[in-house]
Amino acid sequence: MPKRSSKRKGKKDSNVLAKDIVDQATGEEAPEDIDPDKDPKAVKAGRLGGLKGGKARAKKLTAEQRRKIAEKAAEARWRKSSS
Repeated sequence: MPKRSSKRKGKKDSNVLAKDIVDQATGEEAPEDIDPDKDPKAVKAGRLGGLKGGKARAKKLTAEQRRKIAEKAAEARWRKSSS
């Protein structure tokens, strides 16, 4: 199964889609969907930490810990498929 870093957003309203097409055709760029209540630096730092997190966690695990995690995941997959 392919891994995705983000979920696909829902379909746009036809008016929003039309505006995006016109903006693209005229060379105007629409502002990104950024929450004005969030600090952009904090958002960037949080994303950076999220990208590092899994690799850093895997690096510090022992072989025994990795084996137990893998067994638990396999059991969950088997339970899911037999239901």
